[in-house]
Amino acid sequence: MAAPQIPNLNTLRRGPRRSRPDDGPYRPQGKDCIVQSTDNDASVSRLSAVELGYLDDAYVEALTPSESATRRFPIINRGTYVRATAIDQLVARFLGPYSADNQKKQIISLGAGSDTRIFRLLSSRSTPDFVYHEIDFSVNTAAKVRAIRSSSLLQQVLGINASENKVTVSKSADALHSPSYHLHPLDLRVLSPNTSSPETILPGVETELPTLLISECCLIYLSPTEADNVVAFFTKHISNHTSQQPTTPLGLIFYEPIRPNDPFGRTMVSNLAARGIHLQTLHRYASLEAQRARFREQGLASGQAAADIDFIWERWVGEEEKERVAGLEMLDEMEEWRLLARHYCVAWGWRDRDDEPVFGGWKNLEAQEGSE
Repeated sequence: MAAPQIPNLNTLRRGPRRSRPDDGPYRPQGKDCIVQSTDNDASVSRLSAVELGYLDDAYVEALTPSESATRRFPIINRGTYVRATAIDQLVARFLGPYSADNQKKQIISLGAGSDTRIFRLLSSRSTPDFVYHEIDFSVNTAAKVRAIRSSSLLQQVLGINASENKVTVSKSADALHSPSYHLHPLDLRVLSPNTSSPETILPGVETELPTLLISECCLIYLSPTEADNVVAFFTKHISNHTSQQPTTPLGLIFYEPIRPNDPFGRTMVSNLAARGIHLQTLHRYASLEAQRARFREQGLASGQAAADIDFIWERWVGEEEKERVAGLEMLDEMEEWRLLARHYCVAWGWRDRDDEPVFGGWKNLEAQEGSE
């Protein structure tokens, strides 16, 4: 498809939209404000997918501003579905089936915003066998604290799983801490391998627990050096391999756009730039091989893998489930779907213990070979 025919991916919406207070002429904003606003786009897309039956999520409505809700186009809904189910599968294989004897594990979500995974996990496991951390700008964490305070459903999930300890909120109302869930207001750009250990600036982080780090379109907004520093901070302090102490298992999951240099990719980048959004690491990690090499460079020697969303839809989703999803909406833009799906990927890498592997469930997931 020629470049002029490529749709603006950020306007793929249909149906009536509820008015927003900031509708009107473009207002210049700081770069951080623009990045922070992308969380609303992701939340609305997930709500659209849930309302149409693509996903099951009882918590997304409580975390999505009602005035911004709008139905997305079918290719966006399908993309949201594949993204969510792929990452959910990787997370599930990391945690494993619930057992009272499970080793405690840790998940750290970067730029989590209004993500609902913590609530879905807490409600699906009999007793928490993990601790979950979310890190984001203070304005986003404060919004999440407000949403929790105003939702009896979210409070119930946290209350049921908080044992006898109360959930505590900071005086500034932008941080929240409970035995299984920690919400940290922090600019990720302050992190580097030379920064103090996680326990100092991220209360509740345990450096000796098997840990999973998740970034869904988060690090891509940082400069390549800043993004690499964030990852190196955790690989240094969590996966602290010394001659006296075994390596702490550590896994990374990234969801990011790729392939910016073909006609579709160039239009995608241009459309985002028109909104003031610049994907700073996109050209450095532009291919599947570049994503895998990124993990190797960070010392994740046990395995590195990646696949674009089109590949995951074709290979990870069973035929019966494909039929169910296809029956939810008429999707007649098949060429556009494939183009869009091939320009986003899920990449995962890990380092493990040979004698007691934590990421064994990741080894048999089908990945995409080749550099593109």
